[in-house]
Amino acid sequence: MRVLVVGSGGREHALCWKLSSSPLLGQLWCAPGNPGTARVATNIGIDALNIPALVSFARENAIDLVIPGPEAPLVAGLADAMQAAAIACCGPSAAAARLEGSKSFAKEIADAAGIPTALWERFDDAEAARAFVRRRGAPVVVKADGLAAGKGVVVAASEADALAAIDAIMTERVFGDAGAAVVLEECLVGEEVSVFALCDGETAVPLGIAQDHKRAGEGDTGPNTGGMGAYTPPPAFGQELQDRTMEGFVRPALAEMARRGTPFRGVLFVGLMLTHEGPKLIEFNVRFGDPECQALLLRLRSDLLSALQAACAGELERVAPDWSDGSAVAVVLAVRGYPGRPERGSRIGDLARAETVQGARIFHSGTDVTPDGQLIASGGRVLTVCGTGADLAAARRSAYAAIGAIEWPQGFYRRDIGGRALRAT
Repeated sequence: MRVLVVGSGGREHALCWKLSSSPLLGQLWCAPGNPGTARVATNIGIDALNIPALVSFARENAIDLVIPGPEAPLVAGLADAMQAAAIACCGPSAAAARLEGSKSFAKEIADAAGIPTALWERFDDAEAARAFVRRRGAPVVVKADGLAAGKGVVVAASEADALAAIDAIMTERVFGDAGAAVVLEECLVGEEVSVFALCDGETAVPLGIAQDHKRAGEGDTGPNTGGMGAYTPPPAFGQELQDRTMEGFVRPALAEMARRGTPFRGVLFVGLMLTHEGPKLIEFNVRFGDPECQALLLRLRSDLLSALQAACAGELERVAPDWSDGSAVAVVLAVRGYPGRPERGSRIGDLARAETVQGARIFHSGTDVTPDGQLIASGGRVLTVCGTGADLAAARRSAYAAIGAIEWPQGFYRRDIGGRALRAT
């Protein structure tokens, strides 16, 4: 098969790495890719949001399957454009991608499908949102309704924090058009987990559970980010939770989307809060998580390409993902200033030495290469350093040992990824 992966982050590097081992693969491209994907695929200089150029490339190169990594191209209609060109694309239509593209739409689907979620209201007027906060008080969760690269969520502990978040999102437009409206939610309390399912519009198969760490600082402090690390499987949340999520969240959502004439195909990411009342939906995403994808794929023994092809063909009944024993941990190395204004251009050294650590694997997220061949930081989240092992403790040792071998004083990372789960076991 001739395959095109769309995107440039750590998730896409992990996808390309896993796909490169498939016996079905003939040739693999990544658009636009990064220095990591270049080691296992052919990078092409097409932006992930340049949908006409992606379609033209896919036509000219007889692509059999397009695999989108990030959400923005899907919300912009990448899958629709590929379908119009008779090219298979393992991702939802723009109409179905509204599950992530609009927080309020996802809430409407949850309510219609009977999926437990936080109480919520949508506001497209900033003063009305402020009045709601003054009337209802805090804590409250303030979310930009549109896409904000995983950063458009503020858990406000006080009314002042909530009002400041509304001003930043709706008035100052720190997330651009994503902040034209906000969703205000009750603040759920509990453990947060990410559950993944591969869907073909009617059928779904589980693709594992991971626990992400969203806050920039250790101890879950500081601002929300796109994710600072993840581990899988969470020891406290096993098969029972996965089954419960498939029956109570994934399949009802698929049925409601199909009823509306917008069937969901691709990877459905269910963000859950495990409250004292049971699991409740935080959000739906329409793709693999980042960095959850990096950790999950390290444990997937079965062929990813075959599974994605089956989802496009409506043949998921024949797919049964096979997972290795043990654990995987993914730790994000970010550049100073992230998630605000990151410092770019700093040089990164000793990746080759880090990659010799037993059980370690490094995925590139925001890197570039200078004309003299030096690896440099070019984004906020720069590397995802992963470790695998017989258990969570061994996987963490591997990941952090590899980080210790990297020479990059301008970077930072959380030292507690998976730590709370380890202490609880």
